[in-house]
Amino acid sequence: MRLGILTGGGDCPGTNGVIRALVRRVSERHGTPVTGFLDAWDGVIEGRAIALEAEDVRGILPRGGTILGTRRGSPFDHPDGPVLVRQALDSQGLDALVVVGGNGSLTVASMLADDHGLPVVGVPKTIDNDIEGTDECFGFDTALQIATDAIDRLHTTAESHDRIMVIEVMGRDAGWIALHAGIAGSATAILVPEVAFDIARVAELVARRHARGRYASVVVVAEGATPVEGTMSVPDRPVDRHGHRVYRGLAAAVAAELSARTGYEARVTLLGHVQRGGTPTAHDRVLATRLGLAAADLAEGGGAGRMVSVRGADIGSEPMSVTRGRTRTIDLGLLDGVTAALLG
Repeated sequence: MRLGILTGGGDCPGTNGVIRALVRRVSERHGTPVTGFLDAWDGVIEGRAIALEAEDVRGILPRGGTILGTRRGSPFDHPDGPVLVRQALDSQGLDALVVVGGNGSLTVASMLADDHGLPVVGVPKTIDNDIEGTDECFGFDTALQIATDAIDRLHTTAESHDRIMVIEVMGRDAGWIALHAGIAGSATAILVPEVAFDIARVAELVARRHARGRYASVVVVAEGATPVEGTMSVPDRPVDRHGHRVYRGLAAAVAAELSARTGYEARVTLLGHVQRGGTPTAHDRVLATRLGLAAADLAEGGGAGRMVSVRGADIGSEPMSVTRGRTRTIDLGLLDGVTAALLG
């Protein structure tokens, strides 16, 4: 059994754990190296690959990022992309290719498997936790812990200066990081993409807290959050060359509005790529390891067109096609359930 692996999309803590587990599983069972394609699909198209033996992945479990490198893009950016992918697999003598990626990478993998008959399986990867077909993605726990730690620190400086602290977190069109970090960090307000927010209501909550002598107001803003139409202006959100909307500047706009409406000074913290960098948490190391082992088993069992998934405490698999054009959004019941306790 000869497997290939690539890591696509944004970097994510725990990715190296998947690579390590898959390489060790294949080495143990078959004594063969795993072919690691460099820089995602570019490495496949351009024929850039390395052989990974068990000794090559020693010590990488606690490392963030990916030893294979990653980029955005797709073989469908090339006129003969699927043909070039097939040629790359054949030239390396591979029985299957494991794609570790987010919604975009898994959509591409699904198309190659279902529409072009290529032996491709997937591993869901994103700090945003927004992939359909799985209850959890590795990387989310690490990003959540980083965001929670930041909120904890912002509380003390907010108390010292009687300020409003607005913190912007990643997540694109899903509010998983914002919601869970907001709950864990006892935020004053949590603004998520799934529900349009009323800036007047947020300002009212902040003013009420300060009137009661509670001087630490922390507002968590998901980068993709949107205000109720007509209530405040938001920065432009252009589309990049990969078709992804670019989110920027919302936290600053929210802070300016809150300061103007309440009279309190508001400061902004943008966590940005800090959320996806550095060493993964213990939880993400374990989850990545489990998924890497399961991916090797899925590929060996002829699971083309499927991805490993988490359902409760169990690891299983789902058709990768469930990810096509879909985003897994937060549990609105959880948001509603904690609103009364958090916002006041």
